[in-house]
Amino acid sequence: MAKRGGNRGGMAGGGNMQNLLRQAQQMQKDMEVAQGELSTMEFEAASGGGMITAKVNGAKELLSINIKPEAVDPDDVEMLEDMIVAAIHEAVGKADKETQQKMGKFSAGMPGMF
Repeated sequence: MAKRGGNRGGMAGGGNMQNLLRQAQQMQKDMEVAQGELSTMEFEAASGGGMITAKVNGAKELLSINIKPEAVDPDDVEMLEDMIVAAIHEAVGKADKETQQKMGKFSAGMPGMF
C-alpha cells in the first residue's frame, strides 16, 4: 500500500494565506494614505500666455480660475472660452499624471484600476 503524504493543505497553506491577507491590508492602508495625499494636492496650469490660470485638486475638482482683464475681448468670447478649457484640461492632466505616479505602484498587474 502506498503511504499517504504528510502535510497537504495544512498549516503551510494557511500561513501563506494569512501573510497574503496582511499584505493586502497593508496595501489598502497605503492606498488610502496616497489617495488622501492626492486629494490635498493642487495643480495649476495656464493658457493664452498666462492670461488664464486654472487650479484643480487631486480629486480633479476645479478650485479656481483666474482671468486677466486683458484676456476679455467682447468681440471674441470664443477665444476666451477656448483658453479656459485649455487651462482646465492641462491642470487636470497634471493631476492625472501625479495620480498615475502615486497610485500606479498599487495597480501593477491590474490594468484599468487608476
